[in-house]
Amino acid sequence: MRAFLRPRSPRCHGQLPHLQARRSLLTLAKVKGPSEPPLLEETVGENFSRIVSAHGDRNAVISRHQNKRLTYHQLDLDSNVVARGLQSLGVEKGDRVCVSLGNNLEFATITYALFKLGAILVPLNPAFTAPQVISAFNHLSASHLVIGTETNLPYKPPRPNVSLLEAIVSDLKSSSLASETVPSLKNIILVDNSAGRIDPSPFRATTPWGSISQDSDSSPPTPSAPLSNNEVVNIQFTSGTTSMPKAACLSHRSILNNGNQIGDRMLLTPQDVVCCPPPLFHCFGCILGYMATATHGSAIVFPAEAFDPLASLKAVQEEKATALYGVPTMFLAELELINDEKVAYEGFQYLRTGIAAGSSVPAELMRKLHKTLNLTELTICYGMTETSPVSAMTTTDDPLEKRINTVGRLLPHVEAKVVDPFDHNRVLNVGERGELAVHGYLVMKEYWGQPDKTAEAMKTDDEGKVWMHTGDEASIDEEGYVSITGRIKDLIIRGGENIHPLEIENCLFAHDKIAEVSVVGLPDERYGEVVAAFVVKRHHLPEGETDITPEEVRSWVKARMGHYLVPKHVFFVQDYPKTASGKIQKFKLRDLGVELLKQSEGQNSR
Repeated sequence: MRAFLRPRSPRCHGQLPHLQARRSLLTLAKVKGPSEPPLLEETVGENFSRIVSAHGDRNAVISRHQNKRLTYHQLDLDSNVVARGLQSLGVEKGDRVCVSLGNNLEFATITYALFKLGAILVPLNPAFTAPQVISAFNHLSASHLVIGTETNLPYKPPRPNVSLLEAIVSDLKSSSLASETVPSLKNIILVDNSAGRIDPSPFRATTPWGSISQDSDSSPPTPSAPLSNNEVVNIQFTSGTTSMPKAACLSHRSILNNGNQIGDRMLLTPQDVVCCPPPLFHCFGCILGYMATATHGSAIVFPAEAFDPLASLKAVQEEKATALYGVPTMFLAELELINDEKVAYEGFQYLRTGIAAGSSVPAELMRKLHKTLNLTELTICYGMTETSPVSAMTTTDDPLEKRINTVGRLLPHVEAKVVDPFDHNRVLNVGERGELAVHGYLVMKEYWGQPDKTAEAMKTDDEGKVWMHTGDEASIDEEGYVSITGRIKDLIIRGGENIHPLEIENCLFAHDKIAEVSVVGLPDERYGEVVAAFVVKRHHLPEGETDITPEEVRSWVKARMGHYLVPKHVFFVQDYPKTASGKIQKFKLRDLGVELLKQSEGQNSR
């Protein structure tokens, strides 16, 4: 246990010494993060230039599936070339450029190209259908699309993008691009990632990636207008776990400082190699991954275009990675490969840290990651797209109990409070559960084109401070550690009792026969709502063991928790509906549960 508890001297990365925190214990659930170090007051491009000057010869991006790597110096030159290529296509400061790519060098390069121009990077989920892409474009009046000839999604064969492109441009073979469905569209830049499966040469209406990435002039581009670090440079569509996605507008200042503070809290150095399976189109890959590594001169590794647990573990082994990122479902898939001996248990000794985020991390999973993957300094992040995204995070040396049961303390220059969900002016006491609200540099500018939605989420208090109301239920302890107990909308109210799904999930996850579990509330005539558990069984059981039964599930909970927490309904499933970043979409699970109950009632009435 020494690895979890060893003392560290205070550093300028924003970690508060525990003794200092104890001197001023909180009484109200309202807290401020450290005031040091000061915020970076520069654009992303200006910060990148400083990093290149200091660490130009070090690896910046390693793409395992492309068998290529770029140093910081080469990434700088390549992004200059692409920026000039984009300018030749008419891209200017403020233009919205949609990028629908997997984790590859092209995405890594165009990211900095756009930031240098002051154009707005709009990552699109490659899983988007044609109607979703068209909707996103028209919502933002976006001008350019960068897309692969194929889309790679987790656990699926490559999907050709030809039909999607034809839905946007009716005649791809025309020498000029015209789109009735997206009037604002000026160019489609096509990245050929199909390994010869698709011939893009007939698509004359598109612009080949090579035509903007292979110029000999690699001098820095001149933006069409001066850049400010307070301007929007990144629009992220929210994940949509509970509703339709919205477009959160983030600035140079918000994403740069958030990435920098995340890297600080992980104690990243230029010697670190970070394996990043989470996607670049999501803020996990883009900010927690790419921005955190770039601000510290570290290397980032892309195992595959889309999450592949085997490729992820191989990348860790081959590159001697010191950090590994993931959401719980990703870590579970990787641990299963090791448990099933499909990956040699070697080469993980260099791992020390990483980030687990995206959804609540069960205590049992944390222990397994410490023990099996040597992630003894694994950090937990909490945030949302609208807060650039991380507001609270554990440190590498927080006590194990805090890293298991909380999401840590606030990042520097961030404030948070827990308020009554029905009265946002009432701040609750320490330890009380309510809605978490966040204030600071990291809060988005707005939802693009949705002032009503912006006003619903962002509230100005009596002091003139703007607070992002997260919709998450949380509590803050007397030392300032934040605990997330679920989404306000996910609370199960059974006969007047508030039930928190995470508590039941943590209990069931400790069962040897359960690989994954997600708990939701389903309608019930007597109680209003009752507990339903969706269980993924463990594939490989010890010899002599039999599959888990619904009664075993109920008995396990009953023996360890209150009787009202025992699931009335137990469903065994193969997988869950998830966002592309791996978060479980509980609203879809509820719909599935209602449908399964209807089917069951129909069979019983026959």
